[in-house]
Amino acid sequence: MKSLDRKKLSRSPSAEILNALNLFAETGLLKKIKRSGWWVAGIKDPESVAEHCFRCAVMGYYIAHLEKADIFTVVMMAIFNDIHEARINDLHKMGHFYIDFKQAEKKVFGDQIRHLNGAVKTQLEALRREYEAQRTKESLIARDADILECLLQAKEYHDAGYTKAKKFFRTAPNHLKTKTARALWQEIRRWDSSAWWERVVKFER
Repeated sequence: MKSLDRKKLSRSPSAEILNALNLFAETGLLKKIKRSGWWVAGIKDPESVAEHCFRCAVMGYYIAHLEKADIFTVVMMAIFNDIHEARINDLHKMGHFYIDFKQAEKKVFGDQIRHLNGAVKTQLEALRREYEAQRTKESLIARDADILECLLQAKEYHDAGYTKAKKFFRTAPNHLKTKTARALWQEIRRWDSSAWWERVVKFER
C-alpha cells in the first residue's frame, strides 16, 4: 500500500491540470494590481483589480436578478472581464488615449486561455465575444456592473475625504443602460457609504 501511495505522489500532473493551475496563479496577480485611475484623484493605495471584479460580480448578480437576465452569464462576464490585466496591468483612461489597449486585451486573453480544457476555452471565448459586442441583455448588465462598481467606489472614496473622486460622477453615469443600474446610481449619489455598518453594530449608550 505504501509503495502504491509513493507511485501516486510521483506521478506528474497532466498538461491540462498544469495549464489550469498556471491560470489560477496568474489570476492571483490581480490581487496585487491596483486600479490606476484613482491615482489622479490623489488615492495612493486604491483597491485591487481582484477586489473590483469581485464586487462587480456581486452587483452584476443583483442587477441580473432584477432585470430577469441569465445570472450565470452576467457573473461570469464580471469575473473574467479584467483577467488580461494580470499580464498588462490596469491602464487609466489617459493611457488609453495614447495606446490601443483594446487590441492588447484581446491578444492577452487569447493567450491566457489558449491551452485550457477545450470546453472551458470555448465557453470563455464565447463569453468574451458576447461581452465585447454589447448586444445582449447580459452583456449590457455586466458592463453596467463594471461602471456602477466604479461609481460606488468613487462615492466611498469621496465620503472618506478624497473630494476629487467626485469627478468620476460626471460622465460615467451616462453610460448606464439598464433601468436597475440607473436607479441604483440615483441612490448612490445621496447614500452615506459609511453608515451601513451602523445597522449591524449597536452602540451601547
